[in-house]
Amino acid sequence: MDISIFDVLGPVMIGPSSSHTAGAARLARVAALIVGKPFDKVTFGLHGSFAHTYKGHGTDRALLAGVLGIHEDDERLSRAFELAATRPLEYTFYELELENAHENSVLITFYCQDGTIHNIVGSSIGGGQIVICRVNEFVTEFNAQAATLLISHYDHKGVISKISGILSEADVNIAVMKLNRRSRGDVAFCIIETDDKISDKVVRAIEAIADVIEVRAVDKPE
Repeated sequence: MDISIFDVLGPVMIGPSSSHTAGAARLARVAALIVGKPFDKVTFGLHGSFAHTYKGHGTDRALLAGVLGIHEDDERLSRAFELAATRPLEYTFYELELENAHENSVLITFYCQDGTIHNIVGSSIGGGQIVICRVNEFVTEFNAQAATLLISHYDHKGVISKISGILSEADVNIAVMKLNRRSRGDVAFCIIETDDKISDKVVRAIEAIADVIEVRAVDKPE
């Protein structure tokens, strides 16, 4: 196994815990990127250790900072409550039980300004690393360590082929592709991790495919 010195030392961060602070901030920031829409209310359903220790470890501040787009090494993280008040952003923390979830897990619900509601479930698994476990009703498993496309589309023949063709023409190499669907012919959710950064031009080309509903691109973190 290849182990990086950064895996040993942990991330550069503000706060007392890599999992409860740095990982929580990164998790919430990625969740907001996945939603990709303006929102004025967010709720955080805290599971396991997150629920039991979130005030002492600053997990509440970290999660709120993350949805505001603040990185885990940003000194503004400690002022997340103050910054949310200036936006203004309504927020709530509550405890819940998530089935078969890691002890440091959270359900983040975004209430967007266009009237839509989006649910993201993720876990902070240690050392500042995260896993996104669910996007709305679709089970997922990606860690946001690579440039990633998240595509909602109708499960019709040829859609995946068209998406792959656009990426090939743009010289973007697919590293991992995962597909989840409600049922045959219904809405599907595709996650594509790539070796290359995904340009806005590629996103627009995929959005133009007739059966594609929505596209989100999450870049590899710096």
